[in-house]
Amino acid sequence: MAAIVANTDSLAHALEVKDTDPAQAISLLRQIIESPSSVPEALRVKEQAISNLSDILTQEKRGEELKSLLTVLRPFFLQIPKAKTAKIVRGVLDAVAKIPGTSQLQISLCREMVEWTRAEKRTFLRQRVEARLAALLMENKEYQDALALLSGLVREVRRLDDKLLLVDINLLESKLHFSLRNLPKAKAALTAARTAANAIYVPPAQQGTIDLQSGILHAEEKDYKTAFSYFFEAFEAFNALEEPRAVFSLKYMLLCKIMVNQADDVAGLISSKAGLNYMGVELDAMKAVADAYSKRSLKDFEVALRTYQAQLGEDPIVHRHLSSLYDTLLEQNLCRLIEPYSKVEISHISELIGLPMDIVEQKLSKMILEKKFAGTLDQGAGCLIIFDDPKPDGIFPATLETISNVSKVVDSLFQRSAKIMA
Repeated sequence: MAAIVANTDSLAHALEVKDTDPAQAISLLRQIIESPSSVPEALRVKEQAISNLSDILTQEKRGEELKSLLTVLRPFFLQIPKAKTAKIVRGVLDAVAKIPGTSQLQISLCREMVEWTRAEKRTFLRQRVEARLAALLMENKEYQDALALLSGLVREVRRLDDKLLLVDINLLESKLHFSLRNLPKAKAALTAARTAANAIYVPPAQQGTIDLQSGILHAEEKDYKTAFSYFFEAFEAFNALEEPRAVFSLKYMLLCKIMVNQADDVAGLISSKAGLNYMGVELDAMKAVADAYSKRSLKDFEVALRTYQAQLGEDPIVHRHLSSLYDTLLEQNLCRLIEPYSKVEISHISELIGLPMDIVEQKLSKMILEKKFAGTLDQGAGCLIIFDDPKPDGIFPATLETISNVSKVVDSLFQRSAKIMA
């Protein structure tokens, strides 16, 4: 089919039929793009046609056609400035990313574009496509390939001193090392990202990403109060931009509140003006965990885990803290169960909590050693004996203070006698 003229009339005609007949609109837009005309007006029309064609192919979920579009456009890229080429390439890559289940397709497309940009010596565009490729490899859990790609890219970008791209790459490197459980290198990469960001203007979304990663790393170190402040900063940035990541920042804020034994604050945060905008299963999951924690109920916690498996178990950040939270809840639940007793059978506690007797016995012995409560295990009778909390005797601190004062007097006398002898 012969290509039609690339002008505003032909573009308007293609857009008129895109809702009623997407196939015809795709055909017309392709003809506009393939038009041999290269006058400035035609080039502008072609750019708009490419954008509209990408949108329609995304709606129709035609990922392979989007991939082939970048191959078709290569002659056109030679006619327009490199900056516009980069914008079009990123736009098509973003369009493919919006189609579910195209992870491998995106990786293949990025690799093709890296080869093309390398052959055309388009360094600026190649570096950005390689950064995207590294992110895709990390999401696909191909960590070693992603790390090898990033290592060379970081050195190259540092030489060029492209600080905005360097911030992106360092952030990506931090996430990658965190996924590999290498916390020191993750922190070092994040520090490098902050250092580069301090020298330039960083878009609010990027600053929010830095704060979000900072919160994740502090939470990993059990510094939940600092992590909460970073998550709050990230939430403020994403909320202002109406970004989907705002709900995850809020979710991690709630997690921090639970982990510092302030689960009662969770309901207040959810019902706040900002929190009400993000009501949904993500926040419902955290509320269920907070309620279980407040009640010190291990059973309710396990029910929440089963009910919200996707939101709790499949979230890698939340999942990292669930085991420690489970231990805390187990300890609190055991303390709640043994509170009324001075002596109780271990089998009875096991029955009440719904766990095997050997696990309960091991946990109780560990709690006694860690001085979580005063007691002893009578394994012969299969009982737990709970002691009353010992009252502190005031004579011991007073004795220690007296000995300390006497020691100071003796030291002083020794120094004076040494001076006299001298």
